[in-house]
Amino acid sequence: MFIGEYQHTVDSKGRIIMPSKFRDGLGQNFVVTKGLDNCLFVYPIEEWQSFEKKLRTLPLTNKNARAFIRFFFAGASECSLDKQGRILIPNNLREYAKLAKDVVIIGVAERIEIWAKDEWDNYNSEDNLSYEDIAEKMEELGI
Repeated sequence: MFIGEYQHTVDSKGRIIMPSKFRDGLGQNFVVTKGLDNCLFVYPIEEWQSFEKKLRTLPLTNKNARAFIRFFFAGASECSLDKQGRILIPNNLREYAKLAKDVVIIGVAERIEIWAKDEWDNYNSEDNLSYEDIAEKMEELGI
């Protein structure tokens, strides 16, 4: 399970150091893809395969399902860690997530998310999130 929040930077070659606490759970090879809310999702291979299996159950006759599947698969890239624990984020994914310099890497249970620091700060702003409102909505889902 991935938990925690870490601050890092993107180097001139588009590489990011993966926090050491995430490396073992991630494995040598993993999948990076476009995520929701303009971040990147990083999945260990086993989790990606599980997610992929769920996506395959969506009906191809449904326009929204096709768009959802395309969103995740078209942006997906299999990546690996180098000897220094860095990953090279493909240019198209860096552009999508607006990763320029400062990034925030967070653990979200079965996946890791990579955010541009400005985007993460904006997402977490009081103007954007009301945790009390979210908690009330989670109660409706039984949480």
